Amino acid sequence: CPPFGWGTDTYSICTRVGAGPCARPPGGSAGAHSGAPLRGRRGPATSLPLIRILPQRHVLASLPLMILRKGDLPMELTIEGVSKRYKGDVWGLRDFSLDLKPGVLGLLGPNGAGKSTLMRILATTTKPTAGTARWNGIDICRQPNKVRAVLGYLPQDFGVYPNLNAVEFLEYIAAIKGIRAGDARKRIGELLALVNLGEARRHPLGSFSGGMKQRVGIAQALLNDPQLLIVDEPTAGLDPEERVRFRNLLSELSGERIVILSTHIVSDVEATATEIALINNGRLLVHAAPEELLRAVAGKAWEWVIPSAELTAARQEHLITSSIRRADGVHVRTVTDEAPSPSARPVTPTLEDAYLYHIAADRRRAAA
Repeated sequence: CPPFGWGTDTYSICTRVGAGPCARPPGGSAGAHSGAPLRGRRGPATSLPLIRILPQRHVLASLPLMILRKGDLPMELTIEGVSKRYKGDVWGLRDFSLDLKPGVLGLLGPNGAGKSTLMRILATTTKPTAGTARWNGIDICRQPNKVRAVLGYLPQDFGVYPNLNAVEFLEYIAAIKGIRAGDARKRIGELLALVNLGEARRHPLGSFSGGMKQRVGIAQALLNDPQLLIVDEPTAGLDPEERVRFRNLLSELSGERIVILSTHIVSDVEATATEIALINNGRLLVHAAPEELLRAVAGKAWEWVIPSAELTAARQEHLITSSIRRADGVHVRTVTDEAPSPSARPVTPTLEDAYLYHIAADRRRAAA
C-alpha cells in the first residue's frame, strides 16, 4: 500500500475483502495490527465507526465518517480576519472575513488573488499567519479534526496513484477516511456512475485523461457525504458536457451543505452560486448574492460598433469585455460609469461585467 505519514512515523492503509481497514508501519513486525481489522468506536453523531489509523499524538489521529441527519446540527463557517504571509513578505491573504451558511459560495478572482490559499486554510492543510476560521463555533486551526470529519476537499492539484484503478484508489481514500469496506463499495459504485466513470472503473488511473482524473477527484471529495465541500478549480480539464454535469451536481448539493467553489471561470459560478465573493490581492472586495452584484452595475454596461482598425485603440482606452466581428463592424462591449461613445447603447449587464468592473475598480484604487 502507498505509505503516508506525519512526523517520524509512516503508516500504510490496507483493505482486505471481507475485512475492515488496518494500519501498520511499513516493515513493522507482525502484531495486533498486522493485517487485522482495527477496532472502531461510535461517536454520538456518527452512524459509522471511528477507525484509528494513526497514533494519538498525530494531527490526523482519526478521520471518522460523519453522516448527520439534515437539520440535526447547524452548519456555519465563519472566517475571522484571516491573513497568510509567505516568505519574502508576500501576502496571500489580508484580513479576510466571511460568514457562510448552507448554499454554494462562488469564490471569484484572478489567478494569484489568494483563492487557493484560502481553500488550503479552510481544508486545514495550512495554517493562517493571523486570524482563524470556525466550524459551528469550533476553531478549526486549534481543532482541525472537527472539520476534517465532515470535509470533502478537491485541491487544485489533485494527484493519483497511476497503478491503481478508480475503484482501488477510492477504496484507499475511503479507508483513510474511516469508511467501512461494505459502505465504501456501495458509495464508490454510486459516485463512479455519478461522474460517468462506470465503464472505466477497472482501468489504471495512469491511463486516464486529465478530465477523467479530475472526475475521480470529484468522487473522492464526495465519499464521506461531506457537510463542507471545498472544490478548487473543479472544472479544469472537463469537457463542456462534463462541466454541465458537475454544475448540476453542485446545484443539487447546495441545499444540504456548505459548498465553496473557487474558480476564475465566471460561467461556472453563474450557473451554480447562491452567493458570490470577489477576491483580489488577498482581500475580499464584495460578498453578495448574484442579483445584488448585477444591480450594482445596472446602467454601466455598454455596446457600440467600431471599425476593425479602431479596435486596438478602444482596448487601450476602455475595459473591453467582449468583441464580436460582424458585417457592419466590430461590436464591442464595455462596463463603465459613463457612455464610452455617443453611439454606445446601454445593455443588460452580465455577471462577468460585474466581476470585471469590481476587479478593475480595485486595481485603480491600488494604483492611486
